Amino acid sequence: MPSDIDIAIIGAGAAGLAAGIFAAETNPNLSIALLDSAKTIGAKILVSGGGRCNVTNQRITASDFHGNRKLIDRILRRFDEQATVRWFSSLGVPLKTEATGKLFPMSNKARTVLDGLLRRCETLGVLLLTHHLVRDITRDDKGFLIQHSQGTLRAKRVILATGGRSLPKTGSDGSGWGLAQQLGHTVTTPYPALVPLLLEPSFFHTTLSGISHDVTLTTTVAGKTSDRCTGSLLWTHFGISGPVVLDASRVWVRATAQGEAVRLHLHCLPHLSNQDVEKWLMQAASLPGRKLVPTLLGERLPTRVATRLADIQEPALSDTPVNLLSKEARRNLVRMLTNFELPVIGSRGWNFAEVTAGGVPLEEISARSMGSRQMPGLYVIGEMLDCDGRIGGFNFQWAWATGYLAGCHAALNIMTQPAAKDGE
Repeated sequence: MPSDIDIAIIGAGAAGLAAGIFAAETNPNLSIALLDSAKTIGAKILVSGGGRCNVTNQRITASDFHGNRKLIDRILRRFDEQATVRWFSSLGVPLKTEATGKLFPMSNKARTVLDGLLRRCETLGVLLLTHHLVRDITRDDKGFLIQHSQGTLRAKRVILATGGRSLPKTGSDGSGWGLAQQLGHTVTTPYPALVPLLLEPSFFHTTLSGISHDVTLTTTVAGKTSDRCTGSLLWTHFGISGPVVLDASRVWVRATAQGEAVRLHLHCLPHLSNQDVEKWLMQAASLPGRKLVPTLLGERLPTRVATRLADIQEPALSDTPVNLLSKEARRNLVRMLTNFELPVIGSRGWNFAEVTAGGVPLEEISARSMGSRQMPGLYVIGEMLDCDGRIGGFNFQWAWATGYLAGCHAALNIMTQPAAKDGE
């Protein structure tokens, strides 16, 4: 391994691999190395998307992300979802679009994505250095001095791509933020995002474990609606998961961490208004026969869900015909179906979070290049930044886009000595 290189990329996850590839493609004469503390590279890629890797989405805008959306928009426009499709095709990894708008490799295997990235690194001569935990980075007249677990390394440019704290078993421990702070950056408080939520153990969710159905979740903070999203909810032995829960979790976790009063309400029939639900119940009551409440609910909900919702009414409606519902009982049932508060007691935390909220503020980074405004020659990308997207391939798109900008600009800027601040 050389002791002096042109570009050192700290972290070999999605963003780091992209940065290394784009830097080498921009200037093939550069010496480029990715340093990663893990034994093997790409663990988070391999576990993402249920082992299939949701590479991007067919439509991505800044509104799909949390953070400074003006800057997010400027970054995403420079490497959009169509660019991602073309790029992966060039890597020998064709993508397919599913009905949800998510794009996956045609092989349905995350390994295909990782192998494509690693092959291109090998072809371009990008060094992949595993078991290289970076402990310290300092800047002097000669560039950056990097101290790692195997020794020291000098680099003219440094790209920080160590990720956040989500899924720490894959190597994400948040240590990169300490390096960013040493080099002059601030870090907004990180917290888990896209994470399953825990419910009171005494709640009925354990009896529904494994059942999924579409719902709307509304999150209120201090009594005001802060978030509303619709999608599939999965009942589990610990509480709730599924795409709609992961998207809703960010607001709940953040508000709780800040000591605010936060509530999560469930609408079991997301395509019906309160008035529509009441009209449906009244129409059912006017029909001949003695259809029971659980039977009626089962026409629009999974059977076990319908039964449990009827059971928890006071009094229980399990054996009550719809046409014998009192006006009060019917309205209570409507409220439960459309605005039922879930007893959330916490999240499953970093070990199960798919992404990190918080990090290095985007205002401290050039949206043109991902170059640091605080430290010449430094770039910060991916999950290290205070930007996180909703579920559906958005966070991978962020990794590819920021990796593209940093890799290209670091390679183009390498001839400038000393490095100048890479502003707008």
